[in-house]
Parts: sequence; structure tokens; C-alpha cells
Amino acid sequence: MMNAEELRSIQAPLKERYREAPGAALITLRAQGRVGEGVSCKIETGKALVVAGLHPATGGSGLNACSGDMLLEALVACAGVTLNAVATALGIELRDATLFAEGDLDFRGTLGLSKEVPVGFQAIRLHFNLDTDASEEQLATLLRLTERYCVVYQTLAHPPALVVTRKSAPAS
Repeated sequence: MMNAEELRSIQAPLKERYREAPGAALITLRAQGRVGEGVSCKIETGKALVVAGLHPATGGSGLNACSGDMLLEALVACAGVTLNAVATALGIELRDATLFAEGDLDFRGTLGLSKEVPVGFQAIRLHFNLDTDASEEQLATLLRLTERYCVVYQTLAHPPALVVTRKSAPAS
């Protein structure tokens, strides 16, 4: 278990570096995939190979990961890590914390059945179940700061500019 002082000692040199050289804080994260068998895409996560495919509601077998589920999992992962870091920094002991994300999709949009139905999540809900002795005020601060510093939450809440490009393979 990491305590607040250990977390601060790890982050202090990073914060100082970023104050002195703001450009050093700008990092580009990357993800890569390759179209696979059937209707799938192999995602190289750096930790494992994940094969994403169609959700069963759109004709998938259910054997591959669904990218919508992966988005919710990314939100839960990021919020969980952020919650843990913020609790550690604030000295709030969490005996246990469980996070759940759920999102509503209408697959008529994805399947092109209705132009009025949006493609994508119409609503996402993030739930925290916390086992702690923290006060209501501490919990409010914990959740507020978790929202503020969770990268995936903030990206969903304030979408960045999104650019799509194409590169053709060389002719053989």
C-alpha cells in the first residue's frame, strides 16, 4: 500500500520537471490494431493481444471484446486509478472501492436503420461503491477530484478534436 508521502515523493520530481519544461509533460499515447479474421480487429495493447469484434447485438459471436465495453472498461480503469491516487494523496483510507460504468446504446444507429438514432453512447453512468470511514465532505472532495483528474472521464466529458487520416499501402 502506498501512502501520501510515497506518492508525493514519486510525483514531486515529475511535477518540478513539468513546471520547468512544460513541453516535457506533453506525451503522445498510441494504440495500434490490425484487421483480423471475420469482422474483428486485433489490438496490440503492449500487455496482451485483444481481439475486438462485433457486439452480439450487431451480429457478433460474443467471443471477442466489444469496443464499447472496452471504452467503459477504460473509464473504470482510469477512474479507479485516479480515485486511488486522490484518496492516497488526501489520506483517505479506502477499505474497498468498486467502480461500475454502464452506457446506453441504440444499435439501430450503428446498423444504419435510423438516421435519427445517434451512433454511439447516448448516456454513460459511472458508479462508485466505497467502503471507507471518510466524511461526506471528504467523499465529495474525493469524487470531485477524481472527475477532475481522470483522463478518460475528462476526454468523454470534453471531447478533443478528432482527426481521421488514411494512408494507402504501396502498390505491389
